[in-house]
Amino acid sequence: MAAPILRHLTTPFPSFIKLHQNPKIHSFFTLSTPPKSRKFSRVTSISAMASATKKVLVPIANGTEPIEAIVPIDILRRAGAEVTVASVENQLQIEVMYGIKIVADALISDCVDTEFDLISLPGGLPGAANLGNCKILESIVKKQAEKGKLYAAICAAPAVALGSWGLLKGLKATCYPSYMEELSCHAIAVESRVQKDAKVVTSRGPGTSIEYAVALVEELYGKEKANEVSGPLVMRPNHSEEFAYAELNSVNWTFTSKPRILVPIANGSEEMEAAIIIDVLRRANAQVVVASLEDTLEIVASRKVKLVADVLLDEAAKLSYDLIVLPGGLGGAETFAKSEKLVDMLKKQRESSKPYGAMCASPALVLEPHGLLKGKKATAFPALCNKLSDPSEAENRVVVDGNLVTSRGPGTTMEFALAIADKFIGHKETLEVAKEMVF
Repeated sequence: MAAPILRHLTTPFPSFIKLHQNPKIHSFFTLSTPPKSRKFSRVTSISAMASATKKVLVPIANGTEPIEAIVPIDILRRAGAEVTVASVENQLQIEVMYGIKIVADALISDCVDTEFDLISLPGGLPGAANLGNCKILESIVKKQAEKGKLYAAICAAPAVALGSWGLLKGLKATCYPSYMEELSCHAIAVESRVQKDAKVVTSRGPGTSIEYAVALVEELYGKEKANEVSGPLVMRPNHSEEFAYAELNSVNWTFTSKPRILVPIANGSEEMEAAIIIDVLRRANAQVVVASLEDTLEIVASRKVKLVADVLLDEAAKLSYDLIVLPGGLGGAETFAKSEKLVDMLKKQRESSKPYGAMCASPALVLEPHGLLKGKKATAFPALCNKLSDPSEAENRVVVDGNLVTSRGPGTTMEFALAIADKFIGHKETLEVAKEMVF
């Protein structure tokens, strides 16, 4: 077996920094802001007792950035918060960015009389503008501010929504890089990945969503709960340092026009992992087909986010794919493992030397039992790595072995998706995707 190869990639903002090419490493080095500003900045600590259940509102709109909505919903529910996903449109099913469909829990009009401990606004365009133009939401958030309760926004939403409503006056805030000038008209604009000031938390983009969500947990429940929740996420330890994917037995991943990628989902699939994979790969111009293994297109993911697939698996199986990639989530992985059709598709993918992959629970619970890791190096969710027949490379966050790609958990998903993009579209284009996401 050849030694792992790792490659240097760089994604600073606003321009790239070229690093020395090390023949043994594929790694991305990301700098979205100058080093001194890549720390959480706290002006006023918001203390919150963890005794009572905290109520959280996450409004969504057509054109919302899915990662920025789903990651906070998932992580806040992990912490025990009662999260209401509210549509500001006239229907519950929303088509957010990159063709991802989410079904809200309620309409925003249903939330007018509810007291919330936190309101978190995702970004994306035109999603942030649609939130900013919603008078009902504006009224709810202004009442939140008047009562001295926590509110937050990410990406374009700090400037387009909170700023336009006058709710950032005199406060330090951050947002998506291209909206910083607009933000400076409404707030003291800073380039922190996550910025906390008084009762407001703001953040920069999809690539900062996990940090943002963990910061919200800390504000609601305290540092101990934030640490408890963040541990199983397998987060990057330091965003100013290199991260890498190990590659063994390097082969070219080929495709005809643009890569066609199948992403199966089922009840219990991990919503963060599914959404990030779909989002990033569609940004990379891949044709991503999302297929439900249930009897309906709508599935209920592991943290109760309702996602709508493009097709059922039976329909998806009529096509061939340049890659089949499985998100994790215990319930979803168990359903994948029991699906004769999906397992047969994966086996044919392997037999034809075409790429396939999985992350989190799926390498151990789907690929391993069906012989799809035979002779391969792989990784998986840390608690499940003992189920791998060869865990020798399992400490890597992403492992590519020939046509197989595996990864560890929610916090490694963006690296996982970027590694896939790197194999299909190359370094330069992948750097552009990563830069766009402020990763």
